[in-house]
Amino acid sequence: MKFRLVLPALLAVGWLALTAQAGSTNAASTNRILVIDPSSMPVAGGTATLTISALHRTNGIYRGDYKITVSPYFFKSEKGKLAIVVSDESLGKINQGKVAAIIGSATTSGKGGRSRQIDATATPADINRGTLKLWFAAGDRQMIFEPAYHFSEKGTTAGMAPDSETNLAFTAAVALQSPSK
Repeated sequence: MKFRLVLPALLAVGWLALTAQAGSTNAASTNRILVIDPSSMPVAGGTATLTISALHRTNGIYRGDYKITVSPYFFKSEKGKLAIVVSDESLGKINQGKVAAIIGSATTSGKGGRSRQIDATATPADINRGTLKLWFAAGDRQMIFEPAYHFSEKGTTAGMAPDSETNLAFTAAVALQSPSK
């Protein structure tokens, strides 16, 4: 009789602990900064490097700056603003170690700022880090970057990019136009 009472009690305590842990993890991650590492891809006769600033989440959208540097075609380099939609549901999937699809947009700075849709897939390695696969159209070219990402607590500098220039390239990559044919 004692066993019948103890087992359900232990299961209930374990379930409550897991639920509380999952809830606190989801809540904590919604208040964290998203840091995306620089990433490069080959382009005709050169390399495009995407850099994104530390991204801050407000109302389900991570916002920041980007820069794309095209070498040796410096005149193709761009910078601008990035907005990546990461819903609470998607963030919960990532926290559970599940792959999540993400969308966003990048808008170039300067005259006639162009806006492009960004598609991404987040593949978590653990609750704090993983890899992204980002792709978008730039003219008639498909641009694909595969950077690593990690979350950092607000107010800390350890997880943030060395400077905003370092992580600005992502949105620029989104706005990159391939040479006209």
